[in-house]
Parts: sequence; C-alpha cells; structure tokens
Amino acid sequence: MTEDAPKNTPREHRNRVLKGASIITGVNNSEISCTIRNMHHNGAELRVPVDARIPERFLLYVPVDGIGYRAVVRWRKSDRVGVQFEGTAPKPAWHYG
Repeated sequence: MTEDAPKNTPREHRNRVLKGASIITGVNNSEISCTIRNMHHNGAELRVPVDARIPERFLLYVPVDGIGYRAVVRWRKSDRVGVQFEGTAPKPAWHYG
C-alpha cells in the first residue's frame, strides 16, 4: 500500500445495484423488506427502515436472483447496514417471491 492510499479503502469493489430483497429472520419466518444498494460476492450494503430490528444473522433473499444469502451484520449506521455473506441457501418454500 502506498502512503497516498486512504487507510479505510474497501477490500473489494462493490457494484452499485438497486435490488429489492427480504431479510428473513428465524422468528416465525418474519421478513423485513430492504433494498440492496451495492454488492459483491462477499457482502452487501442494505437500506432498511431506521426502526427495523435486524438480527445479527439472517437469510437475505433476493427474488430477482432467486438466491438466499446467509448474512451476518458487520456494521449499522442509521438506515444502512453492511453485511458479510457466509454462503447461500435455497429460496424458502413459503416465500411468495
């Protein structure tokens, strides 16, 4: 790393996207609607309602991709949540999307 490089540069480039998604929790299969703002193969930045109670671990289901990502919260600031992916899972059978 050169001295001119910022100290807080992201490790991977995140592609800007605008995808609807659902945070699916383990509590009675409840879900919270969210928007994916940027994404790469290891994680994403989500926009969520400010008052939403987001669990530390959850399934992030992305209907347009037909994929569920097992996600872990790494940071939260206001309505933005950064998550790291730990793998994928099939679409929940009960989900309408």
